Amino acid sequence: MNAAVMRKLAIGLIPHPNELDRKRIERALGSRKRYRFVSPNVKPVRGGYLIESPCCSRNIDKDGGLIDVALIHYDMVSGMWKLFRMNHAHGIWEFYSIYLRLTSAIEDLNTDPERRFWQ
Repeated sequence: MNAAVMRKLAIGLIPHPNELDRKRIERALGSRKRYRFVSPNVKPVRGGYLIESPCCSRNIDKDGGLIDVALIHYDMVSGMWKLFRMNHAHGIWEFYSIYLRLTSAIEDLNTDPERRFWQ
């Protein structure tokens, strides 16, 4: 009876990044609240997605070059999404929050009420 309940998982299969979710993130960023006039890039990285954007405020990069905005990482063990923000002053990724769904992480990134991402 237990054999009917058990299912096999493909060992070594990494679900993220994938092109479908990368495009979903890219499309969803069009509804963000800040810096709507720039076009962010969504790049696949091991275990997730890197969001970078031109720095049009010139607060971080005086020349307006590409800066890291956020890192969305899928934790395969917990099945949760982790959102990180770049601390540009120290050059490190800082944990922001954890989510059950990718769409929830993107919503927080888009609204950014504390101005942690889009600076």
